[in-house]
Amino acid sequence: MNNDLTQGPVMKTMLRFAVPMILGDLLQQCYNIADTMIVGRFLGADALAAVGSSFSLMTFLTSVLLGLAMGSGTVFSIRYGEKDRAGLKEGILASFVLLGAVTVFLNVIVFAGTDWIIWFLRTPGELTGLMREYLTVIFAGLAGIFLYNFFASLLRSLGNSVVPLIFLAVSAGLNIVLDLWFVAGLHRGVAGAAEATVISQYVSGIGIALYTKIKFPRLLKKEKHIRLRMSRMKEITSFSALTCLQQSIMNLGILAVQGLVNSYGTTVMAAFAAAVKIDAFAYLPVQDFGNAFSIFTAQNFGARQWERIRKGIRTAVAVSVAFGALLSLLVFLLAEPLMTLFIDKGETAVIAEGVRYLHIEGAFYYMIGLLFLFYGLYRALGKPGMSVVLTIVSLGVRVALAYALSAVPFIGTLGIWWSVPVGWFLADALGAVYYLTNRKKLIYSFSSR
Repeated sequence: MNNDLTQGPVMKTMLRFAVPMILGDLLQQCYNIADTMIVGRFLGADALAAVGSSFSLMTFLTSVLLGLAMGSGTVFSIRYGEKDRAGLKEGILASFVLLGAVTVFLNVIVFAGTDWIIWFLRTPGELTGLMREYLTVIFAGLAGIFLYNFFASLLRSLGNSVVPLIFLAVSAGLNIVLDLWFVAGLHRGVAGAAEATVISQYVSGIGIALYTKIKFPRLLKKEKHIRLRMSRMKEITSFSALTCLQQSIMNLGILAVQGLVNSYGTTVMAAFAAAVKIDAFAYLPVQDFGNAFSIFTAQNFGARQWERIRKGIRTAVAVSVAFGALLSLLVFLLAEPLMTLFIDKGETAVIAEGVRYLHIEGAFYYMIGLLFLFYGLYRALGKPGMSVVLTIVSLGVRVALAYALSAVPFIGTLGIWWSVPVGWFLADALGAVYYLTNRKKLIYSFSSR
């Protein structure tokens, strides 16, 4: 079920492609929420704090592989739009080699540096044992993450966003079942939660790889004239490295904030762990819409349809802002009931801190929606460096303000929470100014390809 995104009504085409991506990641977030609920309810606040802190780390590591896959997907989409079959196949080979090598490197680094990672996250002494137990298992799932993200990115670049959704749904459902079995049934603690995740990651990764091999044998079939060319490797690396850098900076900044949060103790850690899950679930649709918009733009870039890209930009901005505003309203109104999904009502201090976070950050989801559109636009138009700049502005401001404001006694954690929307606003402003002042250059670079 491949869709040519260069044809048909712009809004309908974009939404038809984006909705399965959104549903897929919502399912993934449902698992993350279920995992948090199971750990919090059955293992307590200490286990929740340890797993929540580890979640930020795994998000960072996943972002490295996801960034490489997204950058590769941009190249795949352009080649697909150009109808360059040989270029597409050579790009697939170069990307697989690159992502595979990075996965091996990450595995070596994280297993060798587990104790340093725990120290870097400023983990309280009473939680170090739980974190080490969880991380030792969860790191084994990186190869599964690589397989899923590589093949999901390939299928999406061809206009197929449904199959990645199916495999993600299977993985999320399996994850919840195994979580309940290992944690509540077998009483395996935080290690059981990690084991459930790793098994599910390999099911989705190996499953989608086999599907792609069976469904698209010609695309992955080895041919004499298709080989690992240095020019293709440089092209893939150029797009992938900058997108990976953007994703890594984003999540490295979050890790830096996680360390600051951890310094406030278990109550704030537990509140942050629960609130971040709600936060991620809420703005995930606009994030995925930004990624779908990027693939839409890249295919049309390859097909040299600039006017269609301009229509796509106007449509994407209207949809993202409207939906982001709706999400903000819902999260603001339902902040306390949402927190009680993860934390027992008796944990009043944890719930109160989580509600403060959601009332501040949750009011500005339309701004992060616009930022994801800018990331996708510049990546698709061959300007991934600009996406990196916007990420540095957003996260740099967030980290700097969080540390500066939280150090003021009467501000404390409020400074950490307010630093987020301020960073989003400044990055949005820069992205808009750059686009408005460089439209002619963007058009020229497009038409001169």
